[in-house]
Amino acid sequence: MSTLSAIQNRDIDHHLHPYTNAVKHRQIGPRVIERGEGIYVYDDQGRKYIEGMAGLWSVAVGFNERRLMDAAARQMEKLPYYHTFTHKTHTPSVELAEKLVQLTQGRMRAAFFTNSGSEANDTVIKMVWYYNNALGRSQKKKIIARNRGYHGVTVAAASLTGLAPNHRGFDLPLPQMKHVACPHFYREGKEGETQQDFATRMAEELETLILNEGPDTVAAFIGEPVMGAGGVIVPPETYWDKIQAVCRKYDVLVIADEVITGFGRLGTMFGSQKFGIEPDIMVLSKQITSSYLPLAAVLLGDKVHSAITRYSGELGTFGHGYTTSGHPVATAVALENIRIIEEKNLVENAARVGEVLQSSLRALSDHPLVGEVRGTGLIAAVELVADKAGRVPFDPLGKAGAAVYEAAHEHGLIVRGIQDSIAFCPPLIITEAEVKDMVGRFVDTLENVKPQLL
Repeated sequence: MSTLSAIQNRDIDHHLHPYTNAVKHRQIGPRVIERGEGIYVYDDQGRKYIEGMAGLWSVAVGFNERRLMDAAARQMEKLPYYHTFTHKTHTPSVELAEKLVQLTQGRMRAAFFTNSGSEANDTVIKMVWYYNNALGRSQKKKIIARNRGYHGVTVAAASLTGLAPNHRGFDLPLPQMKHVACPHFYREGKEGETQQDFATRMAEELETLILNEGPDTVAAFIGEPVMGAGGVIVPPETYWDKIQAVCRKYDVLVIADEVITGFGRLGTMFGSQKFGIEPDIMVLSKQITSSYLPLAAVLLGDKVHSAITRYSGELGTFGHGYTTSGHPVATAVALENIRIIEEKNLVENAARVGEVLQSSLRALSDHPLVGEVRGTGLIAAVELVADKAGRVPFDPLGKAGAAVYEAAHEHGLIVRGIQDSIAFCPPLIITEAEVKDMVGRFVDTLENVKPQLL
């Protein structure tokens, strides 16, 4: 960027940013986003970008959906805030809890509301511990996650997250959280292995860890149906069937983190439907309100809900909750957001237009920078490599991803660089023509950076 504006300098002086190199930020300043419209956002210089990441994997209905603004305004006028502690409730939260349970076809029994996916996963950890205490299993407290999995940034949730930047400098992970390998066949598969063989090996690794830790100490396994922030990792064939079989064998709860995959992203309402996951607990956020307002939900299956309910009677309360759990404005917006997803057939759109996204990106497989193209529905990633034949990553890792991320802005495109994987996760309202435009801008970006990378 050139000379910084007044707002950029004020930001540098007073605003500590998440996921940002604070020293570099002082040198280059922020890009100031002023407004949004559909799949596009505009900066304060009037430049227009396709928001290829839907913000943070999250704006399903686009950036200026009037119905959500109106829903918020109506609720603000009627009941701008009230809590859900100590036997209090209000209509939007009741209706949303009921709607979410209905969307799971009754698989889930009840909803608990938080403000973010991180808070939701911290809540899940406490619920899992509370559940096992209710059953008299005081040692069954360890939770297994996966390397490169992402489950949030609060202390316990960040311990589940399997990404080094979320641990370095924070004295994490906590000792109760264990990790197994990332199910990335392209990087972790062995020579001669089929996807099914690889899935079997992943399940065997999980079983070995459970046995080594002691089945009476392992409480739950958590995973995203498709891993997002770890690089858009789509599980290999039969993976989830085999993982769930191991969990059921040792009475280990299955937690589906659907913060990214919920509400249509994969071309099904939930990612669990796509992969045959039958979770005991589901975690939802992001697209639940299209991130117009902060909201997340923990959905509990009957056995977990029943045990927690009974134990709260014994202890006198379920001593957990947030001031804004089930905030009436957020839950009202979520209800309207889900209505829009259903009325505009955005789940079906994600499946149909997602095929165009996947095929358009896979057409780049012969590009000298492209190692792997992966994804499903309206989420995808292109992994860049220094040598295609040997699948050799760039040195240093992340060099190519950073170059493409920055250069894409000059072509009016916002993507995300995850090391050297370039992620795409556009709003669910995107059209086939807009997908082709987005991929075209990405191709132009690749050609732009190719001379400096090869």
